[in-house]
Parts: sequence; C-alpha cells; structure tokens
Amino acid sequence: MKAFIVTTIVCMIIYLILTTGSGTEVLGLWSFIELAFGLLLSVLIGFIARSVFVKDSYRMLNPIRWFLFLGYLIGPFFLAITKANLDVAYRVITGKINPGIVRIHPDLKTDLGVTMLANSITLTPGTLSVDIDEDTNDLYVHWINVDKKALERKPVECKYICGNFPKWIRRIAE
Repeated sequence: MKAFIVTTIVCMIIYLILTTGSGTEVLGLWSFIELAFGLLLSVLIGFIARSVFVKDSYRMLNPIRWFLFLGYLIGPFFLAITKANLDVAYRVITGKINPGIVRIHPDLKTDLGVTMLANSITLTPGTLSVDIDEDTNDLYVHWINVDKKALERKPVECKYICGNFPKWIRRIAE
C-alpha cells in the first residue's frame, strides 16, 4: 500500500509540473477537470507501477538525492554532452572514427544506478549502451572512437567512456 501511495503522489507531482499554466481556475495554473484527470491518471499509474517504481527501497524519496541528481544533470552531465557533441562534430568532419563495442565495469550495485549510467551513456553523443551483463552489471557500449590505450585493460576503464558519471550516480542512487 505504501508503494502505491508514494508512486501515485510522485506521478501527480510530475503531472502538475508538466501541465503548469494550462488552466486558470485553480491558483491560476490548472483547471478542475485537468486536476481530476491528473489524479485519475496518477492513481492508475500508481496501481500499475507500484512495484516497479519503488521496489523495496525508499532512498530516492530523500530530497537531498534529488538535488544531487539536479546537480549531476546541470554540472558533469551537461559538460560531458557538450564536449561529446564537439568531438562527434570533429570526427564527422574529419572522418577520424574507429568504432567498436567495449565492455566496462562501473561497479554499481543497484539496478537504478546501472540504468542511470546506461541512459547517461546513451544520451551522450558518440556512445550507445548496447547490453548489460546482469550477473556482473557490466555494460557493453558502442563507442564512436575506441581509444587504443583504453583497450589495454579488460574491461575498459569507465573514465575513458563516461568520465566521472559512476561516482555521481553512486552518490545519487546507492
């Protein structure tokens, strides 16, 4: 029951944030029909996703973790995306690419942490998370320019592909 309530409240908050300013009846931001629809949708999603969103841990309900996540998005993640965009543009213009699939071991213990890292890698231009070894939490990543120095170690060190993402994700999700 607790997982259902938490999931429903989080869904409703996200719905309210995404629909802010679309009505004028309630606080000048939402309409009554819109709030009723949002509540109905949140209850439905809360019922369906109660065991997926929360699982056994409520650690992501800690507001400090959300501020860390926001800091991660604004700081290191944004900088990595900017740098990767410039690198991919350079490689497209010059044709200097050496694509390949490499295995990295991020040493993350939770499913949420591995998922966050896989999504961060995929959203960064020039890299794509291809597969996850569920036994060891190793990620297989397609990389636009496989560095020969990086290939000397098996699995490849995370710093070559995702920089300090695993450190940040460990602080947020574990």
